[in-house]
Amino acid sequence: MSISIFDLSIYIKFFVGLCALVNPIGMIPIFTAMTNHQSFLERKKTNLIANFSASLILLISLFFGSNILNIFGISINSFRIAGGILIISIAFSMINGQFINQIKTIKDKKEENKLDSISVIPLAMPLIAGPGAISSTIVWSTYYPNWINLFGCTLVIVFFSFICWLCFEAAPCVVHIVGKTGINIITRIMGLLLMSLGIEFINIGASSIFPGLLH
Repeated sequence: MSISIFDLSIYIKFFVGLCALVNPIGMIPIFTAMTNHQSFLERKKTNLIANFSASLILLISLFFGSNILNIFGISINSFRIAGGILIISIAFSMINGQFINQIKTIKDKKEENKLDSISVIPLAMPLIAGPGAISSTIVWSTYYPNWINLFGCTLVIVFFSFICWLCFEAAPCVVHIVGKTGINIITRIMGLLLMSLGIEFINIGASSIFPGLLH
């Protein structure tokens, strides 16, 4: 499948999918809680390293993810179905309010272990570049595998990381203005978008494995 790099609807869809999976706005209170012991400069450094690392992980998934699947003998259609199921499970946790609780659990474990560096783990991975985002990126890379489209997706990942960076930079102000209720509402809306994306992945994968079954 090939598209023009100027077909912005494809890249917008990829960007919206990443936003729904990661939910940067929903991550704001978590980032604030994880960095509340840091100074202003330390928080900015943590934000920069976390988003740079996350973008690097997603770019590796974009360019080499399908090759890694081939090494293990996993078909992309099977991966699409597995990724869709994973995305739907994340969407369920976002809709029923368990998503943020799970992230807070990761935060608490990091505090118990008394590890100071949180930029790469758990912020970059698995909170930003988690299994869902990685799975989605690999699936998109197989939809549009030529270099022009991969370049377009690279720009989307860089822009997405920039948006995450902006959200975390504005974290204190956003938490004060929107409040916990607003964050919860946004998280649930993202969950609905995410569930639709997961169902689409499963539909495409299943229709490829079982031609004519879903038609």
